[in-house]
Amino acid sequence: MLVYPSGLDLSSSHLRFLTARIRERRRAIGSRWRRLSAGRQALLTLAHLRNGHPYAQLAAEFGIGTTTAYRYIAEAVDLLAALAPTLEQAVREASRKAFVLLDGTLLPIDRIAADRPFYSGKHKRHGMNVQILADPAGRLLWASPALAGAIHDIRAAREHGILHALTSAGIPCWADKGYQGAGPAVRVPFRGRWENLSEGQQAVNRSQAKIRAPVEPAVATLKNWRLLRKLRCSTTRITRLVQTVLTLHLTRSN
Repeated sequence: MLVYPSGLDLSSSHLRFLTARIRERRRAIGSRWRRLSAGRQALLTLAHLRNGHPYAQLAAEFGIGTTTAYRYIAEAVDLLAALAPTLEQAVREASRKAFVLLDGTLLPIDRIAADRPFYSGKHKRHGMNVQILADPAGRLLWASPALAGAIHDIRAAREHGILHALTSAGIPCWADKGYQGAGPAVRVPFRGRWENLSEGQQAVNRSQAKIRAPVEPAVATLKNWRLLRKLRCSTTRITRLVQTVLTLHLTRSN
C-alpha cells in the first residue's frame, strides 16, 4: 500500500487532551510497552474520527497491523465516550442560558433495503437518529444516544427524557414542526401550508425560524467529523462514536 502525508484540521489541544487520557489509562492498567506511543495512538484515533480513514489505510500509515489499529482506536473511543456529559449535566448547563434549541439529525449508515427499522422516511435513507441540544448561539451542548432512523424526532426526544428534563428545569426550548405536542416547554411553529396560515401565524413562524437558525452549526459540529457522514460500523458502536466527538468538541470549546 502506498503511504502519503495527510493533515488534520484539528487543534493541538485535541491531541494533548487525548494523549493525557491514554497515558492515564496505560498507567492504570500497568501497560509497559506498545507499538505506538500515547501521542501516536491519539493521532491515530483523531485521524480515524476526523478524516474517516479505514483501519487498513491507517495501519499502513502508522506501521502497525490492522487488528492493532482497531484495538487502539476502540480503546481511545471508549475512554472519550465515558467522559461525555449526561443529559442531567447538559440541562444544568442549559439552565444558565436564556433558552435552548432542540433538533434531530440523521447519521447515514450503510444498510440494505431490508433494514426497515433504520430507514428514515423523512430523509429517504438509512441512518441513526441523534437528538441535539444547543445554546442560543448555536454551540453544541449535548448529543443523545443514537436510535434507529425510523424513529421520529418527538418520539426520540421522549425516549431520551429530553422533554421531561427541560420541563422539570423550566428551560424554554425552541424546535421545529417535528416536535408538535412536545409539551409547554417546547415552542414550535404553526403547522399547515404557508398560504393557509394567517398573517399573524406567518409572522410567528418567520420569527421562530430566525431563532432556530443557529441550531444548524451545532448539527454541523457532528457532521464535520467525516466518520459520522457515512458510518460503516455496527450500529451498536455509533452512540460511543457520537459521545466521543461530543467530548472532543466540548474539550476544545472549554
